[in-house]
Amino acid sequence: MFFVGWARGVTVEEQATPAAKRYVRAERRIARLTLMIGVPTALVLAGTVSLRWGVGVLVGTLLAWLNFRWLQEALDSLVRFAKGQAGGRRPKVTIWSHLKMFLRYAVIGIVLYTLWAWMRIPVVSMLTGLCALGAATFMESVYELFDRAS
Repeated sequence: MFFVGWARGVTVEEQATPAAKRYVRAERRIARLTLMIGVPTALVLAGTVSLRWGVGVLVGTLLAWLNFRWLQEALDSLVRFAKGQAGGRRPKVTIWSHLKMFLRYAVIGIVLYTLWAWMRIPVVSMLTGLCALGAATFMESVYELFDRAS
């Protein structure tokens, strides 16, 4: 949703309801938190455990972030399509939008296997980096609990 409006010079805030704006802000916070959790963790592990572990966590974090963004874009295009169906006009949904929904798993698998096979990056370190998205989502949930209480 953000990228469609942004490409035309219109922000989400200008085209969305207050409830939708809240969800968009939450999505942005999750994307930022994923990187804010994973990158420093990778730097600490690179300095304390080993460079391979740091690279593994960094790669996992970047894959988690990419996975989140692609899923977000794919779902936004499907929502636009569903709204277009109900409204009578047929928005164009590219094949790339559909592929992003499923290719993200293939990309993660190929990158993990390639780095493990060629560079001997520990798989556990890359899986730890992938968990940065889960940690960010958890932190956003806690934030939402306290934000709604106030």
